[in-house]
Amino acid sequence: MDRSPSPPKMVVCPTCHGPSPYSPDNRFRPFCSERCKNVDLGAWASEGFRMPADAPPDDQVYGDAKLQ
Repeated sequence: MDRSPSPPKMVVCPTCHGPSPYSPDNRFRPFCSERCKNVDLGAWASEGFRMPADAPPDDQVYGDAKLQ
């Protein structure tokens, strides 16, 4: 039986969309490089990734206006 190591699984880098090896040897996985990892971290730190909120604007009262 041939036990030669198989090539690492390749995934798409979330930042640059280039190929990235998904293996323990790639310490930046799923990113392809430290640069791409830091770009993603910077987007999180500057709140570049946000979830939509159903909250009304700050100038509107919360809840049913008839009950206010």
